[in-house]
Amino acid sequence: MNRKWKAYENWILTFFVMGISALLMGVFFDFYFDLNDDTLMRDIMSGVYSGTPDGHNMQTLYPLGAAIALCYRIGGSFPWYGGFLFLCQFGCFFAVGVRLCMLVDAASARRQGVSETDGRGDGAGTKRHFAWKLLCLTGLVLFQWGIWLTHTVNVQYTITGGMLMGTAVILFMTGSGIAPLLLFLLAFQLRSEMALLMLPFLGLAGAFCWWEDRPVFTGKNLKKYGGLLLLLLVGMGLSLGADALAYGGEWRMFRQFFDDRTTIYDFYPEVVTQDHYGADLDELGAVYGTRILLENYNFGLDERIDAKLLSDVAAYAKERVGSARDWGKIFKDKLLLYRYRSFHGEDAPYNILVWLGYAANIIAVVMLFYRKNGNSCGEISPERAGSRRYRDLCSAAVQLFLIIFVRSGLWMFILLRGRDPERITHPLYLVEFCLLAGMFLRRIVCGAAANSLLYGAAAAVCLLSVVSLFQSIPAVMADQARRQEINRDWEAIDAYCRAHADTFYFEDVYSTVAFSGKLLEWKEHTLANYDIAGGWMCKSPLYREKLAAFGIEDAAAALAEGKADFIMSDEEVGLRGLTWLAVPYAENGMDVHVEEYDRIGENYGVYQVIPVSKDGRYLRETKWER
Repeated sequence: MNRKWKAYENWILTFFVMGISALLMGVFFDFYFDLNDDTLMRDIMSGVYSGTPDGHNMQTLYPLGAAIALCYRIGGSFPWYGGFLFLCQFGCFFAVGVRLCMLVDAASARRQGVSETDGRGDGAGTKRHFAWKLLCLTGLVLFQWGIWLTHTVNVQYTITGGMLMGTAVILFMTGSGIAPLLLFLLAFQLRSEMALLMLPFLGLAGAFCWWEDRPVFTGKNLKKYGGLLLLLLVGMGLSLGADALAYGGEWRMFRQFFDDRTTIYDFYPEVVTQDHYGADLDELGAVYGTRILLENYNFGLDERIDAKLLSDVAAYAKERVGSARDWGKIFKDKLLLYRYRSFHGEDAPYNILVWLGYAANIIAVVMLFYRKNGNSCGEISPERAGSRRYRDLCSAAVQLFLIIFVRSGLWMFILLRGRDPERITHPLYLVEFCLLAGMFLRRIVCGAAANSLLYGAAAAVCLLSVVSLFQSIPAVMADQARRQEINRDWEAIDAYCRAHADTFYFEDVYSTVAFSGKLLEWKEHTLANYDIAGGWMCKSPLYREKLAAFGIEDAAAALAEGKADFIMSDEEVGLRGLTWLAVPYAENGMDVHVEEYDRIGENYGVYQVIPVSKDGRYLRETKWER
């Protein structure tokens, strides 16, 4: 029985510690989708969006989306998507925890001179050995609560993809091949852009392990590392192939619409926000009313905004705005920004964590150089110790240089694109730290660096985590209080719309983007009679299917006919007014009057769009006359 326990000790112990951590988080906090993007993805895959669970969520690759949608078809009330993200996040910490315990076993076995699974050593199975594992797992929990708390309780699929990549890197660096490959493919399915952005770090991990697997150029190594690379490429190819098949036909056209919309909003927003481009856009067909709707994201209210128009505007933006930019000055400015963010508090504690990783590895390299017999991972004769020491020193220095070179390239890439939100930069820091931690742990386990350095590095990371803990807990508590307040409005809107099932409701985009759903909420996922008047699913085949279920082909016409109404917050009405809503109608030859006729809570109004004659008469029955 004791041998059976020992075989699963690391798994059971890690599961116990991480389970307590998850339970405590659940007691003190709620788990939320960080952004409304994940909430919409859940609604699509669960059937809330179109009435039927569907894998076409435009963000994950289709095989993963279809698998989650199938789960909703089987058990619709279970929070499958939220549970999947939760499992991925805590699964990453679990996998790293198990690996840390295994490294404790390996280090102990090496000191004892016995096999890792052999129980003959004096230290194997002792209380001290068990205590070291508990200390490692406690440090991991401190990291989870101190450094990564906000991303653990406010979950975002892009960050989850980055966590999967970080786990893959550290597992690869500490001795596992297939598991990192599977984690990469899962990250690729979940957020392919993030997985590809982080792939150079995984590639470095593979190159470093191959280089240290002496002799390097052998048939065994070629099969081992070449085989993993082949499996990775095959997995990516099959994933992309299945995704391309699923997004054929109308979906292919919508993807072009989606990409052009992304180009305009993410890289050239000034084209639709600045007036001096207006004359050129008029010639392209993007007249004043369409530009208003593009600027405030409510482009679903105008059928003139189609794939051709967005394609023309995106091409114009690239040619007119992109070519006019001073890329030399931009590069210099971004280079200075990169240097600033690497060393200053805006990105703390993530940048501090990375530099701790570099410091620990540099000290380990110095210690390696001054070791009498060089790297003790292999037995060498005294006469070869000098050459071995210099070779290992050069190898370690080149590795650190390559990491800095790759990280600089990735940072400049995202900064030059102007797309550096926290959901990208924080995982970028994390994966870099995982690579540095993996390198460091390899040197510790094989004896190339003293245990005293391990204690110092671990203490520094734990201290940073504890200091961050006193900042992260109040910040997360304040954020969750804000979310609860905002979501009360959302719950009121949802209840109001479902209570008036005979009407469809379009929501102003800026009035509703702050809402976020709970990650692990059990509920019936039934078709909702509302949708935002823009966003990344607007005008997709699924969007058309949703409107068709309510007898709507044209959003603007539905508003004018009284089949649909408009919901907007008082704050946005105060900022923008309501006249913008009438402009597209006027450009299409229809005068309308927009007026509030009902309230939802204290902060939202329900508006009807009423066609009027030239003499000001209403041309249809109003809501208050019914």
